[in-house]
Amino acid sequence: MESAGPWLQLLWLASPALPVGGFSYSEGLEAAVESGLVASENEASQWLLAQLCTSLAPGDLALVAQAMPAWARQDEARLRALSQWVHTTRETAELRAQSDQMGKSLLDWLRNHTTATPQAMALAQQLQPSYPLVWALAAQSAGAAVPQALLAYAFGWAENLVQAAIKAVPLGQSAGQRILSALVAQMPQAVATALSHTDDTRQAFAPMLAILSSRHEVQYSRLFRS
Repeated sequence: MESAGPWLQLLWLASPALPVGGFSYSEGLEAAVESGLVASENEASQWLLAQLCTSLAPGDLALVAQAMPAWARQDEARLRALSQWVHTTRETAELRAQSDQMGKSLLDWLRNHTTATPQAMALAQQLQPSYPLVWALAAQSAGAAVPQALLAYAFGWAENLVQAAIKAVPLGQSAGQRILSALVAQMPQAVATALSHTDDTRQAFAPMLAILSSRHEVQYSRLFRS
């Protein structure tokens, strides 16, 4: 049963009930619905699959994979470089605010959770905490292996975005489960992609997401904060 500890911690971190506010963001999906780009179950599924494979895997997942060993070493210079990359690649005010707010909320949760060392917590606070960087600290502090941590991160992201699709398109719960099933089937490959990236190949190039996020900032009627 001792080996179950890291798995339980990852389940906890991936839970949509984690009090970090992930449910309040759609990451451009609501704007895609408003623009007519996503209007059905199939379109929502294809949109989220594309986001998983072309944005999340080479971006945040790759960063978490690199940040976890940096947290284990307490490598301040490396963590500062990764933190700067996160903030530089948030192309709109909404996406930056989401990363900052969720990072601060997760750091508050981690402070009460007491798995991370005081030194690591102090460093995280100095780094302008962003969500993927603090998530990497939480996973590393729980003793999780990197591949399993990336699967948990991807699943937590997918659950939040599927729920956003159910509300925004809108869709039924069965449709949401079919979309989640399609995303889960692609997660192992997304993790493998993330693990293959280096500093030179890690990227967050998703111009349509940036355009839709910018539009969403002035969208007249909306349910979500991004």
